[in-house]
Amino acid sequence: MTKDFTFTIKSICLDENYHPAANTRITTNFANLARGSYRQANLRNALKMIDNRFNALAQWDNPKADRYSVELEIISVDMDIAGSGNSFPSIEILKTNIVDHHTNKRIEGIVGNNFSSYVRDYDFSVLLQEHNKDQPKFSIPDNFGELHGKLFKYFLSSDSYKKHFKKPPVICLSVSDNKTYHRTENQHPALGVEYQPNEPSLTEQYFKKMGLQVRYFMPPNSVAPLAFYFVGDLLNDYTHLELISTISTMETFQKIYRPEIYNANATAGKSYQPNLKNLDHSLTQIVYDREERSKLANEQGKFAEQHFIKPYQTVLEQWSANYA
Repeated sequence: MTKDFTFTIKSICLDENYHPAANTRITTNFANLARGSYRQANLRNALKMIDNRFNALAQWDNPKADRYSVELEIISVDMDIAGSGNSFPSIEILKTNIVDHHTNKRIEGIVGNNFSSYVRDYDFSVLLQEHNKDQPKFSIPDNFGELHGKLFKYFLSSDSYKKHFKKPPVICLSVSDNKTYHRTENQHPALGVEYQPNEPSLTEQYFKKMGLQVRYFMPPNSVAPLAFYFVGDLLNDYTHLELISTISTMETFQKIYRPEIYNANATAGKSYQPNLKNLDHSLTQIVYDREERSKLANEQGKFAEQHFIKPYQTVLEQWSANYA
C-alpha cells in the first residue's frame, strides 16, 4: 500500500516579485502579504525585517550588521494518490538560504519554518468543529490527526524528501494563548531562554503524531517565546546560522500576524501567558488581512474534504491501517 503515494516537490523564490500560484493556500502568511495594492511593498519590507533581525542575532564578525541576507524558497509538495495521476497539494513549507556577503558564499539554511497543510485545515476547521457542534463539552475525535501525521512521516522518509533536503525540518509557530509558559534556567546562544508550558496544547499533540517534538525558546531581544517543532536534537543538529535563519524569518511573520504577542511593548516574564487582546503593542508597516485568513481556513478545509478525504476515503483508510 505504501507504493500508492508519490511526491513531487517544486520550489519558487519568495522575493518582492513573488505572485502566489493558483494552487497556493492563500491563508499562508507569505501569500496573504503578496496580494493587493501593497503587495510589493509588503514583501520588500518583510524581507528587510528578516535580514535586519538575522544580522542582529549573528553579530559576531559583523560590525556593521550587514554581513548576511536571507533568501527564501517556497517549497510546494504535491502528492499523487493511488497511482491515479491526479495530484493533491499536500503541504507547503519554506526553506531558508543564507548569503554571506563577506565571503560571497551561499549557505543552506533550514527547511520547514512555516507549515501549511490542506489536511490540517480539514482536521481543525471541518472535522473538529463538526465533532463539537452542539456538544456541551469540547472533545477530540478518535484518531484525530493520525492520517495527517502518517502522511507527513511518510513524506519525510520518502526518496523525494531525502533527494532535496539534507536535514529534517524545523517548524516554528506561535505559542498558544490559552497556556502559561514558565522560564527555565536553560539558555542557548541563538535560540535564547527556554520556556516550558504548564500543559500540552492541542497543536503539540497534533504535531507529535507527525513525529515532531517541541521546545519553546525566547531568542535574544525577543519579547515572547516561539514554538520550535523538530525531529532529533534541535540544539545540536543545526548550526547557529541555520537556527538564526528560522528565528529571523518566523519571528518577522509573527510580528506581522500576531503583533499583540510578538510586537508587544513588554517582554515576557518568568511566568507568561500570551494575550491576543493585548493593546500594548506596536504595528508593523505591513498590511495583513487576519480576518480573511480565518475565513479562508474553513474554505480550504472543505476543499480538502471535497477533493481528498471523500474521494479517496477507502484508499486512505486502508493505507493508514497498514502504515506503521
